[in-house]
Amino acid sequence: MSASTDGHRDLAGEFMLVYDEFDPLEEGLREALTSSGNGYFCIRGAAEWEDPGEVHYPGTYAHGIYNRLTTILAGHPVPNEDLVNLPNSSSLSLLIEGDEPIRFANIELLGYRHAYDIRHALLTRELRFRDRAGRVTGLTSRRFVSMGRMHQSAVAWELVPENWSGTVEVISSLDGRVVNRGVARYRQLEGRHLNPEGPRIYPPDVIALKARTRQSKIEIAQAARTRVYREGAEVAVARGTQQSDDYVHQTLAFEVDRGEAVTVEKMAALYTSRDRAITEPLSNAGKSAARYPTFAEAFTGHAHAWDELWGVCDVRLPSEPRVQFLLRLHISHVLQTCSRLTSHHDAGVPARGLNGEAYRGHVFWDELYVYPFLNFRLPEITRSLLMYRYRRLGEARAAAAAAGLKGAMYPWQSGSDGEEETQVIHLNPLSGRWDRDFSHNQRHVNAAIFYNVWHYCQVTHDLDFLRDHGAEMMLEIARFWSSLAHLNPDRGRWEIHGVMGPDEFHEKYPGASQGGLRNNAYTNVMVAWICETAQKVLELLPASRRSVLRAHMGLGDAEIERWREISRRMFVPFHADGIISQFEGYEQLEELDWDAYRVKHGNIQRLDRILRAEGEDPDRFKLAKQADTVMLFFLFSEDELRRLFTQLGYEYGDDLALRTIEYYDARTSHGSTLSFVTHAGVLAGIDPEQSWERFLVALESDIGDIQGGTTKEGIHLGVMAGTLDLVQRAYLGTEIRDDTLCFNPRLSDSRLAGRLDGLEVQMQFRRTPIAIRLHSGTLSVEVLADGYSGPIRVGVGGEVRELGWGEEASFMVAQAPARG
Repeated sequence: MSASTDGHRDLAGEFMLVYDEFDPLEEGLREALTSSGNGYFCIRGAAEWEDPGEVHYPGTYAHGIYNRLTTILAGHPVPNEDLVNLPNSSSLSLLIEGDEPIRFANIELLGYRHAYDIRHALLTRELRFRDRAGRVTGLTSRRFVSMGRMHQSAVAWELVPENWSGTVEVISSLDGRVVNRGVARYRQLEGRHLNPEGPRIYPPDVIALKARTRQSKIEIAQAARTRVYREGAEVAVARGTQQSDDYVHQTLAFEVDRGEAVTVEKMAALYTSRDRAITEPLSNAGKSAARYPTFAEAFTGHAHAWDELWGVCDVRLPSEPRVQFLLRLHISHVLQTCSRLTSHHDAGVPARGLNGEAYRGHVFWDELYVYPFLNFRLPEITRSLLMYRYRRLGEARAAAAAAGLKGAMYPWQSGSDGEEETQVIHLNPLSGRWDRDFSHNQRHVNAAIFYNVWHYCQVTHDLDFLRDHGAEMMLEIARFWSSLAHLNPDRGRWEIHGVMGPDEFHEKYPGASQGGLRNNAYTNVMVAWICETAQKVLELLPASRRSVLRAHMGLGDAEIERWREISRRMFVPFHADGIISQFEGYEQLEELDWDAYRVKHGNIQRLDRILRAEGEDPDRFKLAKQADTVMLFFLFSEDELRRLFTQLGYEYGDDLALRTIEYYDARTSHGSTLSFVTHAGVLAGIDPEQSWERFLVALESDIGDIQGGTTKEGIHLGVMAGTLDLVQRAYLGTEIRDDTLCFNPRLSDSRLAGRLDGLEVQMQFRRTPIAIRLHSGTLSVEVLADGYSGPIRVGVGGEVRELGWGEEASFMVAQAPARG
């Protein structure tokens, strides 16, 4: 594998991921990393001529296409809702002189190149092969999902017979026989989500197929037009069609001459019954496929749309070429899942993107790591994604009521309609056992949603969204937490019991039969902040809206006073030495012999599975899967945390952050790669070198598949977006204070300063676009004319300036020493 360094500056070297040999053991990973998507749907980078199996896994996934099925395991019904693997529209097969279809298994590869243009999510495969008859053929395949046309995907083959002439057949198919089989540990679960609705032929060159999800009854239709060209002119071909209820193909037969190239183009359309402005999916797919332009013309529009996105999203870090390359790979994948096209749909943020089936395509809290990058560049996308939560507010209210609580209780795992989709049992692949799963108790997802809405509004000042949608969500979440909390009269403080923090290794107390913990510190501090901030939300609303909303919710003065009490008297557990306890009782747990487990197992990121396979209980030990208490130092500045703790009546010493972070850093396995992002962020101002090391691990985690096979099941979207946020938040030190966009670049460490030198990014603040450059200790901020909406305040250190249209300011950055 390489990041190519030749070619044009922006269009080739710095944007190319290249694999120079075929490796069947790596193909699943490469399929995920080289997928192509447009924020509506995504197609994995599987070779068009290969069927699904242990090596290859073609997959197509679209926002919101879920289906729920029930599997009987050990006599118990286990329901699961999955993001559905849709029919395969990319399939093309090559037959030479009537022989068997070409596959990797029946040819000798003489040359191979698998290249991915990050800038345009364009997948290219170049093969030169000898078949069993001794014929040598060159085949170049190019493929993309259009960012310019929402429903369009395209494949182009160039065939060159090098030492032969004769007849070839190309089979272009739409295959609805697909199932969800992309994650090995889910294969005991029912995975056939589609019922066939039948094929259709639109003469002379368009085939179409329709299917319907079995439970959710969503219609999916695809249509494809396949043509052959020689030197730009269409070639007459003999066509034949075969079809069944769930499959249709068209065979194109034509002559080729030695040394002369021919091109096969397959232009496909995908529609579903969830789409807007259609008559019905099948007819619209058929019309679109027939009308699509050629591959080259379609690519031009696609490239223009991507170029516009890169204009506002690119990150330039010339001092660190590898880092810059990986940041751009991550930008590409974030935009393939969350683009301007996403705003047309009822879509959330699936934790594993749209190129795999891991986590069943569900929406978790990972959006907490995704929105900061989008907020400062494409806030309209964040707004549409937050609407996914708002549309499910009714379900969240019902969940809270069913639990005997007020307000809105959003689920840990969300899918189609906002019901709790967390499984009740989970397969441990090390032991082969199905264990109980208590992770639905991760109620902190509600804190994340509140935090996301607030910070979106802080960046954008979108008071219309706050008035019409955001405030209602935030107030209902505050109400939920208030009703879950109770006053401990002995302590004179409010407490929260029966929840889990982000650390999924601790679901309950050792030996307990019920899940949940007492007073998770991260949760409790977040709730104190929420109950305070909810009061500010009310103050920001126009009086008429505030009155109507309070009446609608039945929100009285007594309840608001309860919020004030919680914001000042929430309990936070501490160890005897003053370190913040992850939860009440954590200090009494046993220490783990980390060195022994590293020697025995090597990779111990998933210590929970290792311990359970050995008959141990992870709940017994002082360990953490990922950042839990440390999340506080990631989400809040030190000044804000000191204010919060002081308001709660707790001392916040100068060394509290350092001691707490070091304590948990030594006891965290980083079983979630999000944890590397969090620890990199909190260490940026304490130990810049350690921060950078964690940053690099997070950057390399998907492309290097550091968790041993998980990336092929779907990229980790939160980690990818989190690395981008680290650049702006941890290393540029971006923060909003008093309606001012403040920067505090981390230049105290000479090595980090050298790495960041030359950094260039574009951002938006309050809808005004700005360009930020960091060079030789000087940070410059330029207000861009294109899209200007009003003056903004920018601060570095103690210096604050107001900038208007076209104005620029430069700040000398103080190089204060890192805290130690």
